[in-house]
Amino acid sequence: MVFTILPAIDLKNGKCVRLFQGDFNQETVYSDSPVTMAQSFYKAGASWIHLVDLDGAKSGKPVNHDWIYAITKEVPLSVEVGGGIRDLQTVEAYLSHGVKQVILGSSAISDPDFVKEALKKYPENITIGIDAKQGRVAVEGWLEVSTIKAVDLAKELVKSGAKRIIYTDISRDGAMKGPNVDEIETLAKESGCQVIASGGVSSIQDVETLAAKSEQGISGAIIGKALYTNAIDLSEALKVVEHVAN
Repeated sequence: MVFTILPAIDLKNGKCVRLFQGDFNQETVYSDSPVTMAQSFYKAGASWIHLVDLDGAKSGKPVNHDWIYAITKEVPLSVEVGGGIRDLQTVEAYLSHGVKQVILGSSAISDPDFVKEALKKYPENITIGIDAKQGRVAVEGWLEVSTIKAVDLAKELVKSGAKRIIYTDISRDGAMKGPNVDEIETLAKESGCQVIASGGVSSIQDVETLAAKSEQGISGAIIGKALYTNAIDLSEALKVVEHVAN
């Protein structure tokens, strides 16, 4: 199985930011130009980019979509987008502007019928985002933690046609503590779905560890803060992946 690295851009007020464990009050701004940041990732060799509309996740509707459209238009990367996508019209708007994968997160809990409909209509273009804390699903831009187990939700979504899941361990996100590899591998194994690791990927060793498990269903890693703080060099990480997994 191919293993993909997806550099991340989190958008807030049109800027590239990182939040610590999803806390809107713990924000670091890394760039005023999302397009320039995306171009730098492309030049380093990335083929995909992971975009999150943080304002959209909080408000329940797209807010930074103009920046996202600018990236799809100006940067030759495959784009996946999440944050505030709660209806088919929004899904279709993103797809019509060149987005390859639309990420549905909180809706999997709050509006399962919409998610099932989206999976049925666009089975190859929908990615499910499962964000969890201590194995329980978090919703509403991580502002709430539910009682639902991440593994159980993943199994249900696979029955509805999900093929690709992004699994984020909130407790690791932005903390530079390494990903929760065991939990990610368990989710992949029990759901039978491709799982992309998100949260805590902070070293080349983390990348190597995850890439080595591509045959176990871990198909990629989203890297954010580690790129912005130069803890990981994107070009080097891509070379490691090519050697280990592909």
